[in-house]
Amino acid sequence: MTDRLKVMSVFGTRPDTIKMAPVVRALRAHPEIDDLVCVTAQHRRMLDDLLRLFGITPDFDLDVMTEDQTLTDVTTRVLSGMEGVLREAAPDVVLVHGDTTTSTAAALAAFYRRIAVGHVEAGLRTKNRWLPYPEEMNRRLTATIASYHFAPTPLAREHLLAENVDAADIVVTGNTVIDAFLETAARADLPQPPGWGALDPQRPTIVVTAHRRENHPHMREICDALREIAADASQPQLYWPVHPSPRVAPVAHEILDGVAGVVLVEPIDYAEMVAAVKGCAFVLTDSGGLQEEAPCLGKPVLVMREETERPEGLLAGTLELVGPDRGRIVAAAQRLLHDPRVYGKMAHAVNPYGDGRSA
Repeated sequence: MTDRLKVMSVFGTRPDTIKMAPVVRALRAHPEIDDLVCVTAQHRRMLDDLLRLFGITPDFDLDVMTEDQTLTDVTTRVLSGMEGVLREAAPDVVLVHGDTTTSTAAALAAFYRRIAVGHVEAGLRTKNRWLPYPEEMNRRLTATIASYHFAPTPLAREHLLAENVDAADIVVTGNTVIDAFLETAARADLPQPPGWGALDPQRPTIVVTAHRRENHPHMREICDALREIAADASQPQLYWPVHPSPRVAPVAHEILDGVAGVVLVEPIDYAEMVAAVKGCAFVLTDSGGLQEEAPCLGKPVLVMREETERPEGLLAGTLELVGPDRGRIVAAAQRLLHDPRVYGKMAHAVNPYGDGRSA
């Protein structure tokens, strides 16, 4: 009898935990696989909430998060912590996800131990290595280390082929974020998000998220745009779980506290965010995951970035790029609020990111 394949999944932020949870569950369904989970806790509280939701108990926890941590802090602490974990666990394969600093540092640590790396959500690209920052460079670096590339779409596969990745090492899977989102949206115990009761169900609600490092210099302009949208004649409501970053929260509260129709809340957990998306008219975000998730439920997405690594959504019509520019944000929101044809075209476009069976 041969030894079972030992596979270690490594993640540590909110996005990669959501997307790796279905993979962990799929691995555990196969008796020939010895699965292990290592979390870095790059995002401590958000990670713990998700581990409880998905019923995952890590085998290893690096607990790297520090107050107002820098990218160098995260990289070095993950790289150092993974060395001991990999020495002890000795996996055959390490699976990392996407574009987080956790993923790149963990992949490098595995390479140093001569352990094969599998890259889940491989092949996403923009044309600018600085946008999004640092995610674009993270995923490019991880791709150079990985032995196995799990691409979510045919276009992602094409990006990898253009970078001379062997076709035999690429598998197009769809995106596991769809698996997690649809499963969570179908739960009977989906909670009501905090502050949601203050919203009028007869008025359109826009769910907002904004936190990208590249948008920190533009946060005031984004908030000014939100204030202008809230004053629209259609009386929209804006629901924003505000990221605690000192570059985000103080600006948001300074400009939007007390504005009629704007509800600012503390960060909410994943299940609450799924519930918020279910109940909204559309989403205004700079997040990556929401670009894939919201269209599952027929919700248009306005992306407050100049570049997206998800051009499939642009081609399908589920997304519109509006950048962090006040005028573009307001104009796009008003089109969705006032033109049923524009709204219907985006809401009924086919989501190109999978059918919920990617893991």
